[in-house]
Amino acid sequence: MSRRYAARLLKVSPRLPIRDLARTIEFYTSVLDFETSGSWPADEPTFVILERDGAVLQFYVSEQSDHCGFGTISIETDDARSVHTALAEKVTIERGPEVYWYGRREFSFRDPDGYAVIISERTSDPPDCTEDSEL
Repeated sequence: MSRRYAARLLKVSPRLPIRDLARTIEFYTSVLDFETSGSWPADEPTFVILERDGAVLQFYVSEQSDHCGFGTISIETDDARSVHTALAEKVTIERGPEVYWYGRREFSFRDPDGYAVIISERTSDPPDCTEDSEL
């Protein structure tokens, strides 16, 4: 594959609109053990960066709440089953954990703004899910 420039892309940090900053921070820090690495402005924050193990999520309060919750946050892990066990009583699991035809064990749930959160790991285990899932 030919590239137009030589620089490598090092990280992707999605920036997503939300309705309530405190609720989002509480969810991601208490449920998924993210830590707040910064929020702005200092007096009344409307933007936050959350980090864990090199994964970075950015959220901002949107004045248009109908823009929130449309999308998927896919988080790769090295052990989806242990994450599932840790989260099973904290969130409502929508699907999984199952091994899909594309070589990943996944499960999903939603955050308070409606974003689908997929926890995913690469696996060579045989598929145990025969349905086609939305990606």
